[in-house]
Amino acid sequence: MKNSTKVFIIGFLILIFIYVTNITSIPDNIILFQGERLNIPTLVGVSLKSNNQIEKEQTVQTSSSILEANTDKIGKLNFKLNLFGRIPLKEVSVNVIPKTSVVPLGNTVGLRLYTSGVLVVGMSEIEGNDHKKYKPYENTGIEEGDMIVEVANKEVTCTADLLTNVNNSNGKDINIIYVRNGKSIETSITPIKAQDNKYKLGLWVRDAAAGVGTVSFYEPATRTFAALGHGIQDIDTEQLLDIAKGDFITTKIVSIVKGEKGNPGKIQGSIENSTVIGEVYKNTEFGVYGKLSNISALNINIKNALEVATRDEIQTGPAKIRCTLEDNKTQEYSIEIERIYKNNNENNKSMLVKVTDEELIKKTGGIIQGMSGSPIIQNNKVVGALTHVLVNDPQKGYGVFADLMIKQAREVD
Repeated sequence: MKNSTKVFIIGFLILIFIYVTNITSIPDNIILFQGERLNIPTLVGVSLKSNNQIEKEQTVQTSSSILEANTDKIGKLNFKLNLFGRIPLKEVSVNVIPKTSVVPLGNTVGLRLYTSGVLVVGMSEIEGNDHKKYKPYENTGIEEGDMIVEVANKEVTCTADLLTNVNNSNGKDINIIYVRNGKSIETSITPIKAQDNKYKLGLWVRDAAAGVGTVSFYEPATRTFAALGHGIQDIDTEQLLDIAKGDFITTKIVSIVKGEKGNPGKIQGSIENSTVIGEVYKNTEFGVYGKLSNISALNINIKNALEVATRDEIQTGPAKIRCTLEDNKTQEYSIEIERIYKNNNENNKSMLVKVTDEELIKKTGGIIQGMSGSPIIQNNKVVGALTHVLVNDPQKGYGVFADLMIKQAREVD
């Protein structure tokens, strides 16, 4: 009896855990294209009811796994998620946007990003002018990956601000505000006078990052561009950079390093003497976004715009990618979409693709670093962009859905 009771309790707790996991995984805000189905993984007993006055009578009951509702009208829909029609669980806001057309690009570009403060990327002991070793950061709570935004009651926007504010302390205790996981935390620290007679904290910080990648598309209606298909991470902390601003710049391809099994290749580019052609305002897991100010620099012809496909329109089979590998010339290459993960909204691995174009394989070995963002086109629609290469098979990699990239661009932080 005791064993059966334990089994029952464990089973009941597992059921509760599954319910809670599924409910918390449903986002509070969802963006959909007009006519796209709202798919929410839920469980039996959970219902979605519209808060909109006109649609008060509409209640969609779940089956065992998928909740579907039509989204034919443009605008915002508010829903309540209920358990057994009585117990309120959470509210879900659905913003229905019109389908859009974009100009698929594939140009190699440069990006310069500036952080919202200074990013802590390391820590080290300081030798004071008394020849003793100090760790002023100890017991402050500061860790690698934290973003310092204020020192000594003054805003910190770059490394120079931090150095100035710390050096002006004259060794007195100062307050520091840093951000971790979106939460501001306050602490204090005592700078140490080092051998060079400057006051230091023992923190290694960075306020900017730069790189080369591929621009996916340009949306004429909003003058917005999307690039990379994934976010830019700090090389030391491997965390997504929280940016304040950025520049979208021209670049020159220097060389191509061919990819091999176990050793991804890369496009090597130079951003020296580059021209700013736009501004970056957003760095997300699904790409880098901004406003383009000089469309002629990328030879954009808005007459070449194609409709963005919904994921229901994407099929396994042949497709094309566009990318630039030499002489600033953008070309199309053949690929195969091998697998589609239609319900994946969690990351940028939406499709498994394989390079089939012999010319591209000869040039690069398949997918290489710097090709991230190359637009994927199928049936004359933009379906996504390359994001990753499989290290052990450079001819294969992942792509992100184009609809996810558009929704990220439209989403307000």
